Amino acid sequence: MKRSFTTLTDATLITAVVQSGYGEIITNALLDVGIEGSTIHAAMGVGIRERLGALGVAVDAEREVVSVMVSSDEVDRVFERIFLAGKLDIPGSGFMYATPLLQAATYVPPSIVSKYVG
Repeated sequence: MKRSFTTLTDATLITAVVQSGYGEIITNALLDVGIEGSTIHAAMGVGIRERLGALGVAVDAEREVVSVMVSSDEVDRVFERIFLAGKLDIPGSGFMYATPLLQAATYVPPSIVSKYVG
């Protein structure tokens, strides 16, 4: 059997760095609108809020990083969904960004490939 892969070229990676506990809230909000396949991982960060600890000593702050790859035409909708679910309109809640991907690869069922490949 010959192995091959399909390269996706119209994709964007959305990454959100949020307070601990919000990763699952965000992924559930994405599932509600049919977006599957997000990834959550733990991270540590230091910011201005953490420097205001006892005696002004920097304290590590637990964060979660949520990443999801979407087609470029879904970026605005998904970006807004993550922003609202992560409560990023509250100061100190975190930040997010979108990165256009030059190419990405994963398994794509032949039935889907045939729809887009002449």
